Amino acid sequence: MTVSHPRHRRAVAIPAGMAVATALAFLPNTAAAAAPAAGAPAVSADATPLSYVVNVRGGHGASAHVKKAIGEAGGTVVTSYDKIGVIVVHSSNPDFAKTVRKVRGVQSAGATRTAPLPSASTADMGTPKVLSAAEVAGAEAAEGQDPLQGLQWDLPAIKADRAHEKSLGSAEVTVAVIDTGVDDTHPDIAPNFDRAASVNCVSGKPDTSEGAWRPGPSESAHGTHVAGEIAAAKNGVGMTGVAPGVKVSGIKVSNPDGFFYTEAVVCGFMWAAEHGVDVTNNSYYTDPWYFNCTDDPDQKALVEAVTRASRYAERKGAVNVAAAGNENYDLAADEITDPVSPNDSTPSERVIDPSECFDIPTQLPGVVTVAATGAKGLKSSFSNYGRGVVDIAAPGGDSTAYQKPEAPATSGLILGTLPGGKWGYMAGTSMASPHVAGVAALIRSTHPHASPALVKALLYAQADATACTDPYDIDGDGKVDAVCEGPKNRNGFYGWGMTDALDAVTR
Repeated sequence: MTVSHPRHRRAVAIPAGMAVATALAFLPNTAAAAAPAAGAPAVSADATPLSYVVNVRGGHGASAHVKKAIGEAGGTVVTSYDKIGVIVVHSSNPDFAKTVRKVRGVQSAGATRTAPLPSASTADMGTPKVLSAAEVAGAEAAEGQDPLQGLQWDLPAIKADRAHEKSLGSAEVTVAVIDTGVDDTHPDIAPNFDRAASVNCVSGKPDTSEGAWRPGPSESAHGTHVAGEIAAAKNGVGMTGVAPGVKVSGIKVSNPDGFFYTEAVVCGFMWAAEHGVDVTNNSYYTDPWYFNCTDDPDQKALVEAVTRASRYAERKGAVNVAAAGNENYDLAADEITDPVSPNDSTPSERVIDPSECFDIPTQLPGVVTVAATGAKGLKSSFSNYGRGVVDIAAPGGDSTAYQKPEAPATSGLILGTLPGGKWGYMAGTSMASPHVAGVAALIRSTHPHASPALVKALLYAQADATACTDPYDIDGDGKVDAVCEGPKNRNGFYGWGMTDALDAVTR
């Protein structure tokens, strides 16, 4: 069974008649492209302005020779990340990438989008299922719990409720939510918000103006939901995060249309690296290609740029955690049909090899890849999977028709914070990834000097091994919906197993 594809890895739409959990609608971007440098080749008035990444040798800065060549090819440098050798460029020259690839010192170059700057509006619709005032007031929780915690079946699923009796995590640890923006004024987020580690990276260049990390009124609630799942404060208000004592920051990387372009993602990882972030959560894929094929020169350059940035963040101390995706794809298959790329212009169906075409940052080296489970502990109906690709599993929700939670919880989806001081439900591997990010933050709190490699080793060693679900017929129609391969402690559905918050604070 394959779930219909949402444009980004944010949340999934549960089957008709069930609660809907998708991203909000977006408005067109109004940012203008920079003008080409003097002496650039002439282009027609209706030429398409695009954004590019140009990759050169890292650690030395772009040479004067390369910068001159960029200008001569009709490019304007927006910013340059010299430590990793990634230059962000705008150009209206349709041959810019082809021209600059021939320049001595350029290792790869490619357009980060297929739609012009500003990009076209999309057709994403839907909202999270928001808790009404009556539902908030009527929620019941046990003594010592926050008022809405009884609705959070996902916390006992990873033993987070028991972990909180031992530790809430350290305020010295920060998890960066690289996403659609975080509403730091929310009463469950404000006590734990790290302003110094927050930024707007949408243009590819950091914007540190006050509140730039927040979502606009018409933008997605996704990043705020994720932030609450990780670190909603245990403060007698609303819900409780997996690691309610750690800090959370917002690194906004999606533009008003909802696109997560390469230059913004690179900026996000670099900002996290340079601002002491311990864990990054990445519940998205980098647009416009669901899978980036390295035999295409543009897509190869995007893979290279994000790889350099994510590896740099890890070298600087961050554990990078990412969602596996919501299409019920076997990411270890010989081939996958991708019908949605490029998603910012006109998609065309293509068959790709996931060992050569990568979902970034999900499939990048060193990234913790997270699959989703429902309230019964089974792989969520929508969750991607794949032996050797999925590292670990965590609650991401599912339809109550498939996996119904125990009372007092009523929804099979995941409760989170929403902008404007609200709470609501969403579902997806987007919701599973922050559970693992929260557990990684608890491990770092317990072992403050642990390297990212050690944190990941502990994360996997402490996971509760979960055997394959065989046969997997989640909708009960008599047909197998996905095939799990591998042993109990390392398989395609659950990786090393279900993430364990209790072990994170006791071992």
